[in-house]
Amino acid sequence: MAEKVIYHIDVNSAFLSWQACHQLQNNPDATDLRTIPSVIGGSEESRHGIVLAKSVPAKAYHIQTGEPLVSARKKCPGLTVASPNFPVYVEYSNAFIATLKKHSPIVEQYSIDEAFCDMTGMEILHGDPVVFARKLADEIRDTLGFTVNVGVSNNKLLAKMASDFTKPDRVHTLFPEEIPDKLWVLPIEDLFYVGKSSAKKLRTLGIKTIGDLAHSDVNIIKSHLKKHGEVIWNYANGIDTDILKERPEANKGYGNSVTTHFDVTDRDTAHKIILSLCETVGARLRADHAYISVVSVSIVTHEFQHMSRQTTLSSSTDITEEIYETALKLFDDLWDKTPLRLLGVSTSHASSEKYEQYNLFDMDKYEKLSKLNTAIDSIRDRYGEDSVKRACFINSDTSHMTGGLHKAKREQNK
Repeated sequence: MAEKVIYHIDVNSAFLSWQACHQLQNNPDATDLRTIPSVIGGSEESRHGIVLAKSVPAKAYHIQTGEPLVSARKKCPGLTVASPNFPVYVEYSNAFIATLKKHSPIVEQYSIDEAFCDMTGMEILHGDPVVFARKLADEIRDTLGFTVNVGVSNNKLLAKMASDFTKPDRVHTLFPEEIPDKLWVLPIEDLFYVGKSSAKKLRTLGIKTIGDLAHSDVNIIKSHLKKHGEVIWNYANGIDTDILKERPEANKGYGNSVTTHFDVTDRDTAHKIILSLCETVGARLRADHAYISVVSVSIVTHEFQHMSRQTTLSSSTDITEEIYETALKLFDDLWDKTPLRLLGVSTSHASSEKYEQYNLFDMDKYEKLSKLNTAIDSIRDRYGEDSVKRACFINSDTSHMTGGLHKAKREQNK
């Protein structure tokens, strides 16, 4: 059996790079955003003014992704801020994935700007996998106009870690024999899946580098970080059993999440955000004539601690209100009032077939809700997403349909 060869390909400053490519395509004389201190920023007027992506020159001013634009401008008074153009990003992402699929039989898209490729046994076509990784990066740069980093290893974890080494436009390897020199010397914060909270706990144990964690007693780590501790201990030792698989075209689940520009500290605000996420998920389900039977909620605290919970419904559904009611119960059971920066609602076990186990009273209720949802979808399709919204979102800072990339992307995907 051929030794596994996995690539992780990550677009450098994706949103900003794609915006620059688009501008240059329309006007070759335009200033390349990648060559000046610039960022892609959300709307300051709607109080969502945060940095979504930054150029390398902007990074020199210590501008961080996710920080308020007000703060970024203070660091760099001459900063160029470009508004996001999500339909353009989707087009470039699709072209990016299409290029990868020309060269690999299995491409797993990890996010809009990241993907894994299984290159096992492809040497007969492409030659040395490390040499070809450079050729692939050059092809993307020369044909699509933007640069990528490529990490090469024999599992997904190490390939992803490798692609995060020095940027941009670089190819890095991280094979098991390279772990001591390339991985273990890095600070513990650089390990995938280690957030600020976990890093703080590890440092109190005297664990400062990934190597310290790799050589520690896994039982001690588990006693402090539970199951998460075992996962990151395996990662520190380069152990990853996740199998790369091509995701099917049809949705098996529907979900959305939103990173807030403020710490969510009260239940009412959290509930409103969850409702806005469920609005978007429900609309997508009905647009695809799909029904789900599993609902999950995920949260990330201000210290980047990830938590989630899920449940299986007695009947499959595409009704926003039912998804929302279930998500609320999960959230209330999960949240301990620690300030939050991300909330997400996901659904799974999607099917075109509906099964029901409602009693007669519930059936009448959900038939009415189904008709109401369908009517609202019809109005929004005809007059725009914002033509109908729930009363609680009037004069609210929370968008009534939140999550995913942006309203523009949802409109494109109808």
